[in-house]
Amino acid sequence: MTVFSKRDMIFVLLAGIFVTNAIIGELIGGKLIQLGPLTMSVGVIPWPIVFLTTDLINEFYGRHGVRRLSFVTAGLIVYTFVILYLAMIVPTASFSPVTDEQFRAVFGQSMWIIVGSLIAFIVSQLIDVSIFWAVRDRTGHGMLWLRSTGSTVISQLVDTFIVLGIAFWLPGKITTSEFLALSTTNYSYKLILAIALTPVIYAGHSLIQKYLG
Repeated sequence: MTVFSKRDMIFVLLAGIFVTNAIIGELIGGKLIQLGPLTMSVGVIPWPIVFLTTDLINEFYGRHGVRRLSFVTAGLIVYTFVILYLAMIVPTASFSPVTDEQFRAVFGQSMWIIVGSLIAFIVSQLIDVSIFWAVRDRTGHGMLWLRSTGSTVISQLVDTFIVLGIAFWLPGKITTSEFLALSTTNYSYKLILAIALTPVIYAGHSLIQKYLG
């Protein structure tokens, strides 16, 4: 019988959190919310967790670990896209509490989100890994905050504009000025959270180190 090591268990846990939050972000991203004068996609709620797990996987499992997990997650996003498409073309029963129109109104919007997010996800993850390791190669094991926050700040700038551009601007759901305002707001939110999560990254890093011994 194969026994998982502590290192395997941590990777499975981080990978599960990573994949779950990435797919949730895809499914709920079509809803726009208003926070005072600011408009954002509700999909920004789970993405900080993706940033956090990306940095921890980068730190303990290297660039290859993040790249492989990113491509696996992209494949699962495509799988989600296929299942949603099949679910939308299957007609509802006459007594279904959710009509075809209601279902399509929610998950049909997610189709554009998924296409945009899939492209943005791969591009931003590859940028994140490259920057993270470029900084680590120069600073060694110190300055975790710099490689963590720095990689997130740049990769999420790219991610935000790509996903919102494909999901909302290209299909004509929002104007160019709305797209720029929405992208700026979403990115600002991610930037603030990237900085705010720095203590959490250090805490997670410390806990994993102690667990692994």
